[in-house]
Amino acid sequence: MRIGFDVSQTAEHKAGCGFVADQLIRHLVRYDTQNEYILYPTFYSYCSSSYTKSTKPHSHNCRRYFEGMTYSDMVRGWETKMDDRTGWLGNPDIVHSNNFSCVKDHNAKIVYTLYDVVPIVHPEFTTEENRLVCFDGLFNASIHADHCIAISHHTKKSFLSFFPSYPEERITVARLGTRPSIAPVKDESVRKKVLRKFSLDNDFWLGVGTIEPRKNYRLLMEAYAALNDPRPLVIAGGRGWLESDIKERVNALSMQNSIRFLGYVSDEELSVLYSSCFAFVYPSLYEGFGLPVLEAMSCGAAVITSNTSSLPEVGGDAVEYIDPQSKESLMEKMRLLNENEEVLRRLRLKSPAQAKKFSWAGTAEIVKGIYDKVHNT
Repeated sequence: MRIGFDVSQTAEHKAGCGFVADQLIRHLVRYDTQNEYILYPTFYSYCSSSYTKSTKPHSHNCRRYFEGMTYSDMVRGWETKMDDRTGWLGNPDIVHSNNFSCVKDHNAKIVYTLYDVVPIVHPEFTTEENRLVCFDGLFNASIHADHCIAISHHTKKSFLSFFPSYPEERITVARLGTRPSIAPVKDESVRKKVLRKFSLDNDFWLGVGTIEPRKNYRLLMEAYAALNDPRPLVIAGGRGWLESDIKERVNALSMQNSIRFLGYVSDEELSVLYSSCFAFVYPSLYEGFGLPVLEAMSCGAAVITSNTSSLPEVGGDAVEYIDPQSKESLMEKMRLLNENEEVLRRLRLKSPAQAKKFSWAGTAEIVKGIYDKVHNT
């Protein structure tokens, strides 16, 4: 079987979708040594100019497609309408989309990764362009996808609520794992180097994720400011959308010396931040899964997160939950961790055990089974 696999979002400065595709293909080629994987560094609407840095595992059974083709040629190829693009795609038996695109202009079966339905549930959380691209992908998947892989039970349920005609038996939940490069930091020299770079010690509140409205950073900043806590609030994440004035909000709260934005950080740096923070706070308004919560738990951090969408599936009973619409709810939990060492200790002990319930190896096994089922149907 020949599987065309979308790695278009796995180049530098990866975010959620990119991390999923990256880890899934790395584990698939280890688990499935019989089939051939064709990696697409650009894929329909997503063509990053840094495509040469997309994932390419060192394995005998996978190769990056379009090698030798220029970026402009690739873009032109995707934009050119074709009745049958199967040959142009390398004659795959299955095409696995990981970036919301779902176009049936080929003869291959389609496997589609379902991340979330944010463009439908919360259109205000993204730009009009991104909303249109993602909605088109979801809608087309409801028509053309031979099988969907939902990254949480909540995502599966949400998709079916909006597209009830899609057969439920053709959606499989395959939850995510933590990438190996995110792990507890035991080397003190590495810890000190990273903390020194950011002028930090082991006593700070941490937030992680792309700077966008859905992550609810404004509520976090307001709760933090109202607490008047001496610990700094550190936020690590690349610049996203619709939050260009977030630093102005920091100034309005008079928190310029207490709230710090680190920008995009490396996995080594992120591991140190998770391993060293007083607590990790993730008051997201909506998630398809919630990878940062899993990452933080895998590093033994005490976690506060929202009681909405998929987050309880990830956190289990190892985290403290809040209402992400309530500043008072978040303040209450931050104050609890400040004042109750026993709760803090309990969360730090429970986190790693909860994180171990998730693994990319298990996800790869599920996905390989889906490929077999789709191919034989």
